Amino acid sequence: MQEIEKVLSKLPPELKKEVFDYAEFLLKKYREKKRKGFTFSWEGKVKSGLSSVELQHKALEWRA
Repeated sequence: MQEIEKVLSKLPPELKKEVFDYAEFLLKKYREKKRKGFTFSWEGKVKSGLSSVELQHKALEWRA
């Protein structure tokens, strides 16, 4: 961390702002990447008694 601070202290204010903006961009990108992906929080919530294949067929019927 001291290395980063050492380099930052040598930059003019406008470049420090660019570094700050880029760091915020990276943080946002990292957070969004972390949130993506499948979660199966819905698993076991359907109480219809139908199998997944039967539910797919029902979904096709409902779309028609």
